[in-house]
Amino acid sequence: MKSSQSSGINAAELFDAMEALAKEKRIKKEVLYAAIESALISAYKKDFGKNANVRASIDRDTGHIEVLARKTVVDEVVDPQSEISLEAARVIHPRYEVGDLAEIIATPRDFGRIAAQTAKQVVVQHIREAERGVIYEEYIEKENEILTAIVQRVDNRQVYVELGRTEGLLEPNQQMPGEEYAPGDRLKVYVLEVNRMSRGPQVLVSRTHQGLVKRLFEIEVPEIRSGIVQIKSIAREAGQRTKMAVNSTDSMIDPVGSCVGPWGIRVEKVVSELKTEKIDIIKWSPDPAEYVANALNPARVLSVYVIEKEKSARVIVPDNQLSLAIGKEGQNARLAAKLTGWKIDIKSQSQAEALLEEQYSGEDAE
Repeated sequence: MKSSQSSGINAAELFDAMEALAKEKRIKKEVLYAAIESALISAYKKDFGKNANVRASIDRDTGHIEVLARKTVVDEVVDPQSEISLEAARVIHPRYEVGDLAEIIATPRDFGRIAAQTAKQVVVQHIREAERGVIYEEYIEKENEILTAIVQRVDNRQVYVELGRTEGLLEPNQQMPGEEYAPGDRLKVYVLEVNRMSRGPQVLVSRTHQGLVKRLFEIEVPEIRSGIVQIKSIAREAGQRTKMAVNSTDSMIDPVGSCVGPWGIRVEKVVSELKTEKIDIIKWSPDPAEYVANALNPARVLSVYVIEKEKSARVIVPDNQLSLAIGKEGQNARLAAKLTGWKIDIKSQSQAEALLEEQYSGEDAE
């Protein structure tokens, strides 16, 4: 029950502006009103007693504010701050009885300034939170996608990039080896993760993730976007070399040729974005032996013996192809194993013949 006493603050202009902002920023008006009422109670208690039992009320139509003190109706008042006599309560409203909680207008004379300031702070805070929420929702949908980033600053090996409406962080372990970054540089990044933080969304990006290669080829190759050509697997050592296995759902379409493009233009665009990282595009096969042989490209393979149970393969290559099959520091063989998921043991033709001869010699000796 409320008194018909006329006091309080009319903040119609402020709340007209608040409602306009709430609509523009897509904040629920009731959430905003409730937050302001809660903030007004805190402001009142700060200046007029922290133990006061009060309620702040905002008229949803006019923006009129009043502070209402809640007091228990008693026969004899002991604590004036929390109690009101039955006689005084019935002046406010004749229906009050002992034990009721009466609400008395307690809006201080100079509360208008405090109310306006408090309301403004709450509105600004909620607008910021709403904007952060909208940006978070926008970027959470971009996880596992690539974006164009502009380097803003480099701080202790952490690279901060502009992603449009927010900032991204390229941490040292997500940076390509040997790649240098300077303010103003434009580069493609893969969105690893988006976290909701108090100061706004934190977007973690990568230049080393294999998903970056996949998305770059999706941009450059129409057959991949349409689904005719499928990327089956990618193995990557960022900044050095990538192997990508592709397949076609249409026998008339060459998946490797589609990715390479006329005169190699498609793969060159990807390589250029990755700062000359070497890319091997190989044809995927459901036959493990053929798949393993293809994965060791550019080396020529003579034969592949697979052990399905162990998911391992013994590969024989011409003598002059052994170093090519293994690659510098074992990289070619290592990437082929990652790409296929098979353990690969590579032997030259002469090594294989020597082993075979040794086996036969052992059997003859027995």
